[in-house]
Amino acid sequence: MQGHCLCGAVRYEVDPPALSCVTCHCDSCRRQCAAPMTTYFGVRDGQWRWTGEAPKVFSSSPGVERSFCPNCGTPISFRSQSMSDVLHLYVATLEDPNQLEPTLHVAHEEKLHWLSLGDDLPTCIGPDYTKVQPLP
Repeated sequence: MQGHCLCGAVRYEVDPPALSCVTCHCDSCRRQCAAPMTTYFGVRDGQWRWTGEAPKVFSSSPGVERSFCPNCGTPISFRSQSMSDVLHLYVATLEDPNQLEPTLHVAHEEKLHWLSLGDDLPTCIGPDYTKVQPLP
């Protein structure tokens, strides 16, 4: 799988499978992506690599790093200390975002009240889920 930012400077490749694909409703993800929610997928270190310019990293809160393109500002990824060997990349940055579908809503307690969800996906409280299983 391949992905990139809006301007194409930051590029990456991922060796499947992804560990997870979830939609997050937490305030931090909403603010980084300027969206009511965002969907990301997790991959273990060693399964991904930057193939273009590396993104800039911002420590958004204790134990959390978020990255973005230093040229166009596109959010690229986040890493949590609680899952330090997993990089989470935003599905919307994939060349084909339809390659993955979310299986869970995380930080559901922070979902905006005006956002209506039309799926039957399970929900989880909090953005850090620790039982990560590979997707089929």
